Amino acid sequence: MRPLHIALAVLVAAVWGVNFVVIELGLAHFPPLLFSALRFLVAALPAVFLVGRPTVAWRWIVGVGLSLGVAKFGLLFVGMDQGMPAGLSSLVLQVQAVFTALFAALFLSERPGGRRVLGMGIALAGIGVAAVDEGAGGPVLAFVLVVLAAACWGVSNVLTRKAAPRDSLNFMVWVSTVPVLPLLGLSLLFEGWDRDVEALAALDRTGAGTVVYVAWISTVLGFAAWGFLLRHHPASSVAPFTLLVPVFGMSSAALLLDEEVGPLRWCAAALLVGGVALTSLARRRPAVVPPVPEAREAAV
Repeated sequence: MRPLHIALAVLVAAVWGVNFVVIELGLAHFPPLLFSALRFLVAALPAVFLVGRPTVAWRWIVGVGLSLGVAKFGLLFVGMDQGMPAGLSSLVLQVQAVFTALFAALFLSERPGGRRVLGMGIALAGIGVAAVDEGAGGPVLAFVLVVLAAACWGVSNVLTRKAAPRDSLNFMVWVSTVPVLPLLGLSLLFEGWDRDVEALAALDRTGAGTVVYVAWISTVLGFAAWGFLLRHHPASSVAPFTLLVPVFGMSSAALLLDEEVGPLRWCAAALLVGGVALTSLARRRPAVVPPVPEAREAAV
C-alpha cells in the first residue's frame, strides 16, 4: 500500500476508535435507543438522495439494517448506557470476528482451518479475561449486551458477504434508512415519549456534535474511505488495520474519559487482538465440493 493509503487506513481506525468516546458523551444527552435512531437518520439524510439507487436487492439491505443497525447498535448503545466502559466496549466488540467465522462456517460452508480455530479460542479466552475484569467492578449485564452486539455484527457481516455490494458507501447509506423507524419505535416503547422529547428539547451543540460525528464522520466518511481502500487494495491488506480500533478506543477513553486500564484489561486486549488477528488473517479452507461424476458414470 502507498504511504498515503496507509495513513488513510490508520485515520479510519482512529475515527472508529474515538467513536466509542463520542458515543459515551452522546449518551449523556440522549436515551440510547433514541441516540442510535438519530445516528442512522442523520447518516441517511441527505446522503440517500446523493448516492443513487441501491446496488443490491432490498432483502440484503433490510437484513443488514436490522441485524447491524437495530440489533448491533441498539445493544451496544444500551450496554454502554448501562455502564459498559467505552474503551472496553471497543475491545469486546472485536470478538465479532469469531462470531463471523462461526456463522460463515454454519451458513456459508466456510470450513475454518487450524490457525483460525486457534485464533477463535484465543479471542474467546480474551473475552473470558475481560469478563472477569469487568465483573470485578462493573455491571455484568452491560458486558453481556455488548457481547451480544458483537454476535449481531457477525450476522450482519455474513449477510453483507452474501449481498456482495459493489459500492460500500451506497450500501451503507441505504442500510442506514432501515433502522430509523424500528429504533424510534423501540425508544418510544422502552424509553418513553417524555424522555425522548425532553432530550430533543435540551439539544445543545455538544449533543448535536456527537450525532454529527457518529453519523457523518464515523459512518458516512469512515465507510466511504474504507470502501475506497478496498477498491484499490486486497481485503487481506486492508482488514488488519481494524485491529487498531481498540487501541485507539482504549487510549482515547483513558485520555479523554479517565478510564483506568489495569493489567487484567491489557491481558484481555492482548489475547483478543491476537486471537482476532489469527481468526481474520488465516486463510479460509474452501468448502468441500463433491466431485462431478464422469459422463459415463452419470448415465448409469
